[in-house]
Amino acid sequence: MGKADRRRAVITGVGVLSPLGLDVESFWQALVAGVSGAGPITRFDASAFSTRFACELKGFDASQWLRKPELRRMDPFCQYGIIAAQLALEDSGINLEQVDLERFGVITASGIGGLVSIEDAHTQLMEKGPGRIPPMFIPMMISDILPGQIAMKWGLKGPNFGTVSACASSSHAIGCALQAIRTGQADRVLTGGAEACITALGIGGFNALQAMSTRNDDPTRASRPFDRDRDGFVMGEGSVILLLEELDAARERGATILAEVCGLGFTADAHHLTAPAPEGEGAQRAMKLAIRDAGLTPEDVDHINTHGTSTPAGDIAEIQGIARVFGEHATRLAINSTKSMTGHLLGAAGAIECLATALALKHGVVPPTINLDNPDPELTLPVVANQALTRPLRHAISNTFGFGGHNASLLLARWDE
Repeated sequence: MGKADRRRAVITGVGVLSPLGLDVESFWQALVAGVSGAGPITRFDASAFSTRFACELKGFDASQWLRKPELRRMDPFCQYGIIAAQLALEDSGINLEQVDLERFGVITASGIGGLVSIEDAHTQLMEKGPGRIPPMFIPMMISDILPGQIAMKWGLKGPNFGTVSACASSSHAIGCALQAIRTGQADRVLTGGAEACITALGIGGFNALQAMSTRNDDPTRASRPFDRDRDGFVMGEGSVILLLEELDAARERGATILAEVCGLGFTADAHHLTAPAPEGEGAQRAMKLAIRDAGLTPEDVDHINTHGTSTPAGDIAEIQGIARVFGEHATRLAINSTKSMTGHLLGAAGAIECLATALALKHGVVPPTINLDNPDPELTLPVVANQALTRPLRHAISNTFGFGGHNASLLLARWDE
């Protein structure tokens, strides 16, 4: 099947639980205004840790959506994801009694999974012995339990699995959902990611890697992608779930379309456990594949939401990769990093940034990269800094890259029809 006649996939529903808001409007308004979601950690006593702040969910109460028996059987990452799925279904206006649930898939991601459950079970093991490990520990901990839980709640019987590729996880999930629709495996897929790693082990582990910012005296200014004074990423948490539908199926039910997901590029660096390949070589190939997959040219792309974690090596490697892929056109791109505001949601990063990219296309507004006060001398391309940029946008790329050398680029198109 050629590009001209292959099945197309569009976003028709969105659920978001983010450090910037618990609904799409709040999330978007905070992004455009350049609001940081960072603050002191409240999940546990972080006083002994090198990093004592993160981008936590605020004002969130899972009991507003889930019953006590459900809460007891779900790790927080799964709670976030199933609630975001409910919000996405509600936002889509879909009537599940009028669609074929055997062709309705769920493909979601978590980079780490049930870390809270792992810590709790280990405490029980050490303090009270193996007989006190919770019976539901394994089903609560495994990353793939989220798509299973979503499917069981709404009777969705199409393709169902989880993707795990560190920080690229949910971009891989969205790409797999696109492929499932293109190949006729499904007409509709709930896809995205969820993560809940603001725990003692999560913060301590990334501190041990020296990957996180330690700007404890000024948390809201700690995530500063592309800035000369950046010192690591800021942990975030939450979930974004998107309803991806085959275009004709969406039109048939009169769905409101946010954007089209029209290209994907998946590659590996095959270089280093945690460091990017020189000049973002793997990222270059991912972006090229996404552009080719969408049937476009580099000049058709107007905006890139970068991986942009605020780490010393990763930011510049990505900029070098963009410069190589886009050549002279690179200077005309609207480049940003929304992680400067949301923090890094790890396995949910791709989903929250895919949403930010889709909203940028819809509104013709590119959210700023905040805290970019002193650009790195090696930053050779213009970045949207500190204030949002209003301009017409046709196509945009969302990049996510993960430990292990996993690269995923998604290409989205503005919906005008």
